[in-house]
Amino acid sequence: LFPGDAAEAIEPVILTGEIVSKKQEFGYFPTPAPVVQRLIDLADLKPGMTVLEPSAGRGAIAGPIAALGCHVDCIELQRDNALAISDAGIGRDLAVADFLTVEPSPDYDRVVMNPPFAKQQDIAHVLHARRFLRPGGLLVAVMSAGVMFRHGRAEQFRQHVGSFEELPDGAFKESGTGVRTVIAVLPSAA
Repeated sequence: LFPGDAAEAIEPVILTGEIVSKKQEFGYFPTPAPVVQRLIDLADLKPGMTVLEPSAGRGAIAGPIAALGCHVDCIELQRDNALAISDAGIGRDLAVADFLTVEPSPDYDRVVMNPPFAKQQDIAHVLHARRFLRPGGLLVAVMSAGVMFRHGRAEQFRQHVGSFEELPDGAFKESGTGVRTVIAVLPSAA
């Protein structure tokens, strides 16, 4: 009936109450301004901090963070999105790359992100991103609400999380998805 793991196939239906189309091949859903503001608040950003946005999209998160006087580095997989970031002059460094292939270097005070969710990619991205934090750093990420109730990998992941905050239903409606989301806050591993 399903060409792969049935749980992965039906999770979007469980999370949204509707069948989600695959129109967004890369899982790119821009982060709405109220969600960006909440990420910023939870990250406790200060001018001069170094911040990584490893799923930068078109800069919806990175732009407001840079405007606060933080030094923002962006990584974005899709070249068109990266071009939009470059054209807007957002950040001090921009790499067009698959974030999961980027070698970690603990150079950042904060990582603030909205990674892709499909097939629990958000867990893989967040755990990889945590390796970029300096000791005492903080990671703040939008994630699928499934991370709070799924078993296996999600259970193991929850052991690393300092706190979760559920976002309101429809938080990403303006971006074209009804998926339920949370914000996870993780301290650096060191």
